[in-house]
Amino acid sequence: MPRRIPVSTTRPTTLADIARQAGVSVMTASRAINGSGYVSEDARKSVMHAVEKLNYRPNLSARQLKVRRLDAIGILLPDIANPFSSELVNGMKRVLDPEGYTVFIATGNRSTRQEDASLQSFLDHRVDGLIVATRGTAMGDKALRSVVQQGVPLVTIGRPIHFRGVDSVTANHYQGAFDAVTHLIRMGHKRIGFIGIAPAHGKQLRRYQGYLNALREAGIEPREEYTVGPTEGPAFATQEDGYHGMLQLAQLHRPPTAIFARNDFTAIGAMHAAHTLGLSIPDDVAIAGFDNIPLAAFTMPPLTTVEQPIAQQGEEAARFLLERIRGRSQDRTATMECRLIVRQSTDLRLRNSHR
Repeated sequence: MPRRIPVSTTRPTTLADIARQAGVSVMTASRAINGSGYVSEDARKSVMHAVEKLNYRPNLSARQLKVRRLDAIGILLPDIANPFSSELVNGMKRVLDPEGYTVFIATGNRSTRQEDASLQSFLDHRVDGLIVATRGTAMGDKALRSVVQQGVPLVTIGRPIHFRGVDSVTANHYQGAFDAVTHLIRMGHKRIGFIGIAPAHGKQLRRYQGYLNALREAGIEPREEYTVGPTEGPAFATQEDGYHGMLQLAQLHRPPTAIFARNDFTAIGAMHAAHTLGLSIPDDVAIAGFDNIPLAAFTMPPLTTVEQPIAQQGEEAARFLLERIRGRSQDRTATMECRLIVRQSTDLRLRNSHR
């Protein structure tokens, strides 16, 4: 009968502990756990009983060094507070889970250094591939180029990349923003603000470019003071950005009569500020967002927004990455269309029709 070996609870259970508990050699225990090589049925049962009794978890890093695979994907997100992130990851997991891949998630927040540290951590753990959904920055692009040069398969979401060896999945952010601002213009607005980024940092933000060009095509010259937002790096704009941005715009001598927010979270923050200021939506100020997160339909009033196929982008990025891991070398870009959803936060007629 196998000896009962007390195991300290102050350290993780090792393969040697399992072998002693089962009364077999370390090699036999390893073969039984990994399903490699011959092991008698009695020995296998003893090993698996010891695994269960001692709550043993294999050392994935050690296993990886032997097989050169971890069956894990690194996912870098701007943050995890925005529902956009969770829906994106759910889309990825619908593809990756059936293939046996584990996902590791890190966030860049508003720090390019944090983004770089997260990428390095993924590389140190030798993940099989990376999906990156942060906003593009010069420093971030340099880090991604290094990732590709090290032979790690990489797919970006919503982030244009201009070097070889990377696949990209995105929505048509420019057209979605253009359509939303055009809708505001058709509602009679000429003073339209943008909340979500500082003007000097909007060059690579396609939603901001769509906002600017919609105004110009309507003969309205954009006013720099109507654009407010954070200057920090690869992150989403937040509710706080929307709230403080709305307060800032309201202090202008001629404040905007309509707001296009970078995303729905930012729009919700702007709506809260408008209510705080005693402004009626859309009578005093119309507000539109982007993403169509589930909460957008339940704000007061319901939020006009641009719907982008979030989960589908996650699924497509995961499929691209799996094909990269399996050896495909051709670069691909998938662009998915957006759809304007008009609700009561911009259209007074809709509000009146529900009375």
